[in-house]
Amino acid sequence: MSSLRNFFLYKCLFALTFWNRISLSVENELFTSVSNNFPEDGSDKKIKSLPLLRTNSHQSKANFEWVVIQNSTESLSLSEITNDNVEKLVALLSNFRQGSRLQNLTLTNVSVDWNALMEIFQTVWHSSIEYLNIKSVTQLSDIRNYNFDYSGTSMKALTVEKVLITDLYFTQNDLYKIFADMNIEALTIAESDMIHMLCPSSDSPFRYLNFLKNDLTDLLFQKCDKLIQLETLILQKNKFESLSKVSSMTSRMKSLKYLDMSNNLLSHDAADGQCQWAESLTELDLSSNQLMDAVFECLPVNIEKLDLQNNQINSVARGTAELKSLKELNLASNRLADLPGCSGFPSLEFLNIEMNSILTPSADFFQSCPRVRELQAGHNPFKCSCELQDFIHVERQSGGKLFGWPAAYVCEYPEDLRGTQLKDFHLTELACKFHAFVSYSERDALWVKNELIPNLEKGEGRVQLCQHERNFIPGKSIVENIINCIEKSYKSIFVLSPNFVQSEWCHYELYFAHHKLFSENSNSLILILLEPIPPSIVPARYHKLKALMAKRTYLEWPKERSKRALFWANLRAAISINLPMADGRRCGETD
Repeated sequence: MSSLRNFFLYKCLFALTFWNRISLSVENELFTSVSNNFPEDGSDKKIKSLPLLRTNSHQSKANFEWVVIQNSTESLSLSEITNDNVEKLVALLSNFRQGSRLQNLTLTNVSVDWNALMEIFQTVWHSSIEYLNIKSVTQLSDIRNYNFDYSGTSMKALTVEKVLITDLYFTQNDLYKIFADMNIEALTIAESDMIHMLCPSSDSPFRYLNFLKNDLTDLLFQKCDKLIQLETLILQKNKFESLSKVSSMTSRMKSLKYLDMSNNLLSHDAADGQCQWAESLTELDLSSNQLMDAVFECLPVNIEKLDLQNNQINSVARGTAELKSLKELNLASNRLADLPGCSGFPSLEFLNIEMNSILTPSADFFQSCPRVRELQAGHNPFKCSCELQDFIHVERQSGGKLFGWPAAYVCEYPEDLRGTQLKDFHLTELACKFHAFVSYSERDALWVKNELIPNLEKGEGRVQLCQHERNFIPGKSIVENIINCIEKSYKSIFVLSPNFVQSEWCHYELYFAHHKLFSENSNSLILILLEPIPPSIVPARYHKLKALMAKRTYLEWPKERSKRALFWANLRAAISINLPMADGRRCGETD
């Protein structure tokens, strides 16, 4: 009896060993060893979805009808999942209970109905799998309510890409509720024509949401206060239209730091009302939308990095934005005619303003933006003229702050200089000075255009005049252009008339020119009296004009034609006094 008992135990042990070896051989057949494509330290797994693994040359269907793309101790990638083999897949995944080493599962070409997909999700939820990636889900039909059990999961991130729903009629909430209430850190649903997503029914653990390339609109997450831990929200390539509604959507997301709204249909108008952003938001991508200048009235106050490239922005109006924390600003591919100042961006360090409409960038940019370490201003249609000389000079003193210099900085105008790099463009200081700046009232413009300009700029000894209609730089303010024109002119001609007295801008021009007169201690002011000005019509605030007319001589425009030749001769003589000559002397000086 003792011998028989020992023989029986021996047979049992042999059978167990035999079946264990068979089981191991089946497992080895299914899990052919390949290199693991995931980092050992698990870096970036908290917020990044698993990449789709490329098909291995050693594919095998075994006896399960699906294709094994990649498998290792920690990762498994299968393809061709259907309703016919989904039960076998569920049975397989059921073996990987919590504590198993399998962490990453990728399923591609999944052609199953709703109930089968839910079975896969439910099985994964109670396994050791932490990262699930599903791509190309078709034939998703019979959508109905499913009592999903989220308890006791190891799951951290789910990525679903390219879902095709074949159901024509189903309750939307049955679909969205499953995803909205998932107790995981990261969820991606991309390229799936998704039109909505429910607010979670309770405080959500989501830290990362990515709804790339769907059909979501301004209705998303309005008045939703359950996404209290959300840090990253990607809504790129959807159908959002109102920037103010987007700001309202974020206002209850107390932890939101990064928001991507690029490639939507966003616009903003001052009539849209005040914007309310999450105070925690520090990085915002609004590129490739339909935003114009008013966008600067609707921006997060604590933003540090802002992308506004590829919109319809013409200018950055001073005083409309006060972004004290902004460090990086991307304004590439807009319609800007000049570099923005830093009055509203005192902490700005990086500015990209490539591919705009800048002909002559302001030379005082680095002076007004002392913290800027890098300026990307290349690939603009630069006008190589005197006004550009100052900017080129600034580059030489900036210590390499111009990104892409010199290759990206090329003359577009004039045509004979097209293609010339800015570093090779040079003009003498004498060539970049006007003989005189002309200030006049618009009501006297016909006299200036028909009499003054033709008589001074034509013929021998022509005079080069700075006139606002042709010499003011687009994109700069009127005051900036006035100061620039006066500073680049040896003399200033003022055409006085009752119209001039009534012009506010003429008063500004006279003020700046008068300031230059005393600062340089020179005789740079020339007064032309086009029409008599009764002292009674000169406002008291024009005391400088009264003083000048009382102390200085002026040329009076004669009504008689016979006296006009002498008038032009005297005017040319007044302009020529102390002007530099080619030999370095000044007109009027003697040996």
